[in-house]
Amino acid sequence: MEKAYVVGVDIGGQSTKIGVVDRRGNIVCQTVITSKYEADQGDIFLKSISDTILKLTEEVGFESIYGVGIGAPNGNYYRGTIEDAANLPWCKGKVVYLADTISSQLNGIPVTVTNDANAAAVGEMTYGAARGMKNFIMITLGTGVGSGIIVNGELVYGHDGFAGELGHTCCVRENGRVCGCGKKGCLEAYASAIGVARTAREWLEFSKEPSLLRNIEEITSKDVYEAALEGDKIAIEVFNYTGKKLGEKFADFVSFSAPEAIVLFGGLARAGKFIMEPIREAMEANLLSIWKGKIKIIPSALKESDVAILGASALAW
Repeated sequence: MEKAYVVGVDIGGQSTKIGVVDRRGNIVCQTVITSKYEADQGDIFLKSISDTILKLTEEVGFESIYGVGIGAPNGNYYRGTIEDAANLPWCKGKVVYLADTISSQLNGIPVTVTNDANAAAVGEMTYGAARGMKNFIMITLGTGVGSGIIVNGELVYGHDGFAGELGHTCCVRENGRVCGCGKKGCLEAYASAIGVARTAREWLEFSKEPSLLRNIEEITSKDVYEAALEGDKIAIEVFNYTGKKLGEKFADFVSFSAPEAIVLFGGLARAGKFIMEPIREAMEANLLSIWKGKIKIIPSALKESDVAILGASALAW
């Protein structure tokens, strides 16, 4: 039988998306499983991925699968591992041999692993807003802040496979928040969905400004967005602050790779003008003159449920 399909797997902090993809980039079928396993349950989670792949591929026949591509936080392309992923309790402080384990559970099928944001960058370059671009940076704004850097049409991996951890560059030098990685002041601690919710909670504590958010016990970034839509001043200022942090760091990122565009993907990117406008303003204010007015900031053109699966699957061909 012709091996006409690949499997794409996107491991996130809360859930894992798995899809079967044909050679034209059509997702034939897909499903979602939880990623929320405890520190001693990594083996159980990996087995759940393999079992789900076997069940999902029944429709096309497992023998028609060419390979599996996996995008994961701290995924190492060279070693096929996930290493010390701060937002995955079953991997924090550990090296998980993802490719070897999944391959052995699937009768030796080839398995390729990379950073989840790298996978998203490949998907965007192949099927989305970055199609035709040779130089761009993909920023994923979800549970964490991930990034994939494309230079001259190729992903940048660095000598050890971990290049591009832009979410863990510092945006607050003094008295910065503690990030999940253990460092202080990381961009991820401010510009992730969790960071936005934390900013909102802190500002509500120190402000007397009336806010729709005061009626919510467990604030999420979605709550902040919905409040901003209603004209809530604190919610709008939270986005202004977050956008400023992102824009200042984007100006730094431009300096080392001179991208044509920065593509934003993830839940926070859907906040539209509330996040885009302060990002553009802060980035332009901090760019060298040679880049002012040249760098596009654009949202992903792909469905959130599709982009990482498509990108991860492209690794498997």
